[in-house]
Amino acid sequence: MAQNNQQINVDQLNQAKANVTLTQNLLNQAIEKSSSDPTLAQEAIKQAATEIGQAQTAVSQVQSAFTAQKSE
Repeated sequence: MAQNNQQINVDQLNQAKANVTLTQNLLNQAIEKSSSDPTLAQEAIKQAATEIGQAQTAVSQVQSAFTAQKSE
């Protein structure tokens, strides 16, 4: 059963990694559009913030699972 939990953790970490990659792309877009289209840049920043939050949630869940497994 621990191996199954490990797989779930890996999936969550891969999701966090995908969120971070998308965040990088959005921030690059915001930088590129900052002078030519400030509205688009602002939307990209908002979406990047959402992606960061989702990545942080996934990583926190993995940390909690490891902590719970250690105390079993």
